[in-house]
Amino acid sequence: MPKKFLLILLFIAPLKSPVLAQQNTYCNPINIDYGYTPIPNFSEWGRHRATADPVIVNYKGDYYLFSTNQWGYWWSSDMLNWNFVSKKFLRPWNKGYDELCAPAVGIIGDTMLVFGSTYTSQFSIWMSTNPKANEWKPLVDSFEIGGWDPAFFTDDDGRFYIYNGSSNRFPLYGIELNRKTMQPIGTRKEMYLLDSWRYGWQRFGEYMDDTFLDPFMEGAWMTKHNGKYYLQYGAPGTEFSGYADGVVVGDSPLGPFSPQSDPLSFKPGGFARGAGHGATFQDGYKNYWHVSTMVVAVKNNFERRIGIWPAGFDQEGVMYTNTAFGDYPHYLPMARYFALPYVKNQRRGEFTGWMLLNYKKPVQVSSTMGGYSANNAVDENIKSYWSASTGNKGEWIQTDLGTLSTVRAVQINYADQDVDSAFLGKQLGTFHQYKLSYSIDGKKWSILKDKSANKTDVPHDYVELEKPVRARFIRLENVHMPTGMFAISGLRVFGNADGPKPEQVKQLIILRTEKDKRSAWIKWGPVNNAYAYNIYYGTEPDKLYNCVMVHDAIEYWFKVMDKQKSYYFSIEAISENGVSERTNVTRAD
Repeated sequence: MPKKFLLILLFIAPLKSPVLAQQNTYCNPINIDYGYTPIPNFSEWGRHRATADPVIVNYKGDYYLFSTNQWGYWWSSDMLNWNFVSKKFLRPWNKGYDELCAPAVGIIGDTMLVFGSTYTSQFSIWMSTNPKANEWKPLVDSFEIGGWDPAFFTDDDGRFYIYNGSSNRFPLYGIELNRKTMQPIGTRKEMYLLDSWRYGWQRFGEYMDDTFLDPFMEGAWMTKHNGKYYLQYGAPGTEFSGYADGVVVGDSPLGPFSPQSDPLSFKPGGFARGAGHGATFQDGYKNYWHVSTMVVAVKNNFERRIGIWPAGFDQEGVMYTNTAFGDYPHYLPMARYFALPYVKNQRRGEFTGWMLLNYKKPVQVSSTMGGYSANNAVDENIKSYWSASTGNKGEWIQTDLGTLSTVRAVQINYADQDVDSAFLGKQLGTFHQYKLSYSIDGKKWSILKDKSANKTDVPHDYVELEKPVRARFIRLENVHMPTGMFAISGLRVFGNADGPKPEQVKQLIILRTEKDKRSAWIKWGPVNNAYAYNIYYGTEPDKLYNCVMVHDAIEYWFKVMDKQKSYYFSIEAISENGVSERTNVTRAD
């Protein structure tokens, strides 16, 4: 066989098995066994799961995920199935609850380093060359300069840096460290301070309305690409739908930096909102991804989850993250080679085109506790939920898709209706069990997924079907809850209905005045049968990288602009049948 053909076969053959045999998609929030907050006064309104400030690093071919106060970390070989490793990164003299709050994770050579937030010199920098086996030892007993919301960065020349900052008064800071002793070289330098007077998205408040506090910036992360340094940061507040990551760009790891006008990572609409305080990493195929914090903020402002989105850099060096349909099914990492017919439409991070089939559709339940009504499970709002009156086996919820449809996946989002639970911190050995069924007529039922023997903790379980089914009704029946009532914030059914895609939006109007050019009022003509709209925007007509999903409205108060630049907009309509063509790009000066 000629050598060139042998090389082609060697390249193609490994793709066949994972593409055809295993689950190809994932759905945010990611389905990991989130620990409960370990802080008692953070759970006075009810015990609840919480983590945020995630970092993912690709280390020795596996992905390692660290986040706030989980008493351990996760590793995965495929970014879908995450394995928890129990570990408290504390020394005998460490006190308090913040074990790994907003952790820094870095790689020097073949060694992984981990360090938690502190303003004292008491915390250690930990090191490992085998984190999968939970083998760790202190590199530095007490890291003197400390830092809140720290981030490590190793440059191509081997020089090592730390960035930190979490404040609504002070900037992010950066400093070089001696990579052997971890002692600082020189003094900290100011990296960047928010400019909310110019960039609307940096304003504090749920509606970016400059409320009683100045905006916070935090969560530094550094990425180097094509010789440029991209310093990322979270703002303006972790409890807001508009929680986002921004980015400033420079020619040196310590600046000076110039801001990109719009957020790098921004998701103010949809089921689970927010995309701030995160990190950027590459998968095994060198594709970029961004992991960041999603907002719940019901039991406490710091009740949060984690989302992962495809990211990248365009030809001009603009860094972006794609959060359009950011909590719908997307494809998992794949190679950047798509010549084969069975992978050409399954691109890394690409939206599957599977639509939400049961938004605000009729619901039936076995029982209801108080005001936690059944419709809350299908209203596309992670903050609201339905609760059964018990957590007993046999409680159920049933959703009517309204018409016979092709079902391809179901996401089950459990809510924490467990006010009397004693759970604080990470709980091992907990699990959910359920049965998922489908029906054409609501009378004869078939099993879609039986997890009545499951022994894993799946608070945001996502079931991609091996084969699509035709169904009108989906029923979820409880078998076992780890604690509390059987409560669901989102029973979300994905696939495609049989009708035509929605028509293109006819009119798109953007009113932007001189009074405050950070803001605009957006209005558009309604499309029959559309349940939502995606508004795409950017500062150049061919760079509409950010997206806002809007439900049940044909207007939106848009407050995120750079007051010194023109903006460009396009909109598409969304229904159970698919997505319309986007409108022509509209400019707003």
